[in-house]
Amino acid sequence: MINNTLGSEWRFSCVTRARRFGKSMAAKMLCAYYDHSCDSRELFADLEIASDPSFEEHLNKYPVIFLDMTSFVARSVSPKELTSLIQQRVREEILATYPEVKAAPDDDLMDVLTKVSQHYDTQFIMIIDEWDAIWREALGDEEALDRYVNLLRRMFKEVNANRVFAGVYMTGILPIKKYRTELALNNFLEYSMVMPRQLAKYYGFTKDEVKALATKHGMNFDELEKWYDGYQIGNQPSMFNSNSVMEALISEWCESYWGRTGAYDAVADYINMNYEGLKDNIIYMLAGGRCGVNPKGFRNDLAEITSRDDVLTVLIHLGYLSYDRVAQECYIPNREVAGEMEQAIASNRWKPVVDAFEMSK
Repeated sequence: MINNTLGSEWRFSCVTRARRFGKSMAAKMLCAYYDHSCDSRELFADLEIASDPSFEEHLNKYPVIFLDMTSFVARSVSPKELTSLIQQRVREEILATYPEVKAAPDDDLMDVLTKVSQHYDTQFIMIIDEWDAIWREALGDEEALDRYVNLLRRMFKEVNANRVFAGVYMTGILPIKKYRTELALNNFLEYSMVMPRQLAKYYGFTKDEVKALATKHGMNFDELEKWYDGYQIGNQPSMFNSNSVMEALISEWCESYWGRTGAYDAVADYINMNYEGLKDNIIYMLAGGRCGVNPKGFRNDLAEITSRDDVLTVLIHLGYLSYDRVAQECYIPNREVAGEMEQAIASNRWKPVVDAFEMSK
């Protein structure tokens, strides 16, 4: 489907989903498929894409720029310096790869990419993994975040963007930040846990896929279903957490593999504020109930959570809740997530909920 967007007005895609749902794997597969410096035909020979008419047209045809934002965030620089570091490192690598292109001292990254594109009559594919990592690292640092957004705007909304990029693919947990009611990068087509569009069936494993895996590995499908199913993503009524399924198959044991993500810490403080009876909603959902939610008002920024709906929407994006788009309701999807929610609540000394949960046992 991404192939169909290349060179079009929809060439800018942002695909966000919860941790452990294969974001980085998808980004790396796209790198392998598009990158002109390798021959990756055999990697895709037995996959669905190989029978698509666009397969040959785009296979290994583009120079690919891959940015892993978590690697930049992990460097010991201040959040305000991250944008400069990104520009510096990518600019240096581009110029080393294309030595015939001469850059002026004051040329920024987009200037350099434009010169390369014109000199070689080529277009880039840019893939950014964990595009929102800086949002989690520099929470509340508006100057650092604005610098980062301005860099993305400079590259993807500049007049030469369509000439320089055949396609741009970003992945992360949070959708693109909203300023007032408008997206910071409003030329991107967004796919998310709330609105996955036609990518819904690729967000996790389907029931048929897990049944086949269970048979192949001699695992009990009913146990896998109880632990890892329950996500309703777009028009897909039954989706499994793919990474957890794979870990269970490798370990030959069903348990919670979710706790390694640490994602819950980002919103624990907001949950404890108990916006508009949020604690009662969590108790109800732990008992198997559903709660109404309106995700449209969330600004996609962890520093701007101001309501019960904002908190529930964050938990949907993080994968702690599933979202029924037709009913506009959220719920805890499976045993794995319910267990992690109970532990997170207990560790945050949320006594009324802990007491209620113990009584329900």
